[in-house]
Amino acid sequence: MTSWFLAPAWPRVLPFALFLLLLAARGLPVWDGLSIDTRWLYALQAGLALAALIAYRRQYSELNAARRSEASIWLLALVAGLAVFGLWIGLDWDFATIGEPQAAFVPLDQNGELLWSLVIVRIAGAALVVPVIEELFWRSLLMRWLDHRDFLALDPARVSARALLLSAFVFGIEHPQWLAGLIAGLVYGELYRRSGNLWVPIAAHALTNLLLGIWVVATGAWHYW
Repeated sequence: MTSWFLAPAWPRVLPFALFLLLLAARGLPVWDGLSIDTRWLYALQAGLALAALIAYRRQYSELNAARRSEASIWLLALVAGLAVFGLWIGLDWDFATIGEPQAAFVPLDQNGELLWSLVIVRIAGAALVVPVIEELFWRSLLMRWLDHRDFLALDPARVSARALLLSAFVFGIEHPQWLAGLIAGLVYGELYRRSGNLWVPIAAHALTNLLLGIWVVATGAWHYW
């Protein structure tokens, strides 16, 4: 079948779009007055995105037939993930942030105690689901599409500096910490260009998000969530 529903871009757009739509829905006034803890909508966000990934799992050629990478590139991914985490919490300057920092997700009960069920759901979603959906969309799809409309036919190594920069810029402004997001987009994109294996930037991205989640819980810097 070659319908738009099964077009190559769609499996890489839908999981990301579902995640963003439910993120936006959390702020709607429709929840006011209802006895619903909207923090649990994050579980629905991650769950639906994961369900879409599973449904389209056979469509992800960049994941299913990824080239093998040397140990050195995995070490580079580890260093990159650590570095981006450091930059994310270090570049917390006013000019590098869009809007005022807000704590959108605070996993505390009425007594100020951690709700570990919410913490685990949040970190699991951020470290296991988000890196996959974002790398499929931002790096595999958008970055390559900017150079070649038949993006699956383009070897990541041939992605231009222009496509890398533009995709990283849009990735950056999607996040409140736009400067850190821009640098992260450049790092993850370059990892993909160098390795040709999308699992490499996914691994770096997952490590960044895992460390950020642990740091947020340890310090109470909820504005990062």
